[in-house]
Amino acid sequence: MKPYSRRTALKTLTGTALTLPLLSDSFASSMNQSEKSAPLKGRINHSVCRWCYSKIPLDDLCKAAKEMGIKSIDLTGPDEWPTLKKYGLTSALPQGAGKGIGDGFNNPKFHDELVASYEAIFPKLKEAGLTTVICFSGNRRGMSNEEGLENCAVGLKRLMPSAEKHGITMIMELLNSKVDHKDYMCDHTAWGAELCKRVGSENFKLLYDIYHMQIMEGDIIRTIREYNKYIGHYHTGGNPGRNEIDEAQELYYPAIMKAIVDTGFKGYVAQEFIPKRDPLTSLKEAVLICDV
Repeated sequence: MKPYSRRTALKTLTGTALTLPLLSDSFASSMNQSEKSAPLKGRINHSVCRWCYSKIPLDDLCKAAKEMGIKSIDLTGPDEWPTLKKYGLTSALPQGAGKGIGDGFNNPKFHDELVASYEAIFPKLKEAGLTTVICFSGNRRGMSNEEGLENCAVGLKRLMPSAEKHGITMIMELLNSKVDHKDYMCDHTAWGAELCKRVGSENFKLLYDIYHMQIMEGDIIRTIREYNKYIGHYHTGGNPGRNEIDEAQELYYPAIMKAIVDTGFKGYVAQEFIPKRDPLTSLKEAVLICDV
């Protein structure tokens, strides 16, 4: 699989140092108190997406993540897994198979190649002690929702016996098609949930990206409550802008995290925002914000 496309598109932004309005006194006070009170509460399993911190050497990111109580680094490939293991970290949502975001399971002409790609990565994931892998619907290219659903289900069902055998859950990402990923098909939670029903296996679930679904749908907490059984992973990001998840943006992450915990979710929540301030300081703040 080619390097995760968002890394290429956005990597120049990750080191930018800009100044945002200061946090409110009450919010900052809460952050300071939380920072002093270790360890983390343990109700959220914290992860972070590698591409957002691509300018930081992986060893350094692993060390910092470990100190913050982060257990995982998302969107890493086979060459990076040994480094994570060295620091006692996992990859809660790895990459390493497929054809990228645009060419996915909704197009039958890609099915043979996609099946071969994922069947090749499953044994590597199992050997590394990993249990998930990311996948994508692909772009519409004029295709109807129904045709896309049927095509995706056909292709994914071919992989379910092998996924189940290796103990791997394929996680399809929900992305916005309004701002960042024009024409992407799996851009609404209800569509993704219907696909889960048609695939009919616990080894296929959704990546609910809170930033992307705020753009497409809003109503985040109600949606999480309604569709939580189809969700296998979460990503964060501030909206608008996909930057820090503090009070400078419109989502209130403590309430969203509480809603996730209340569903009984035991998986991972990964930070996937582009830091505009010091990257590791912003990452630490985000972990504390989400540690409900």
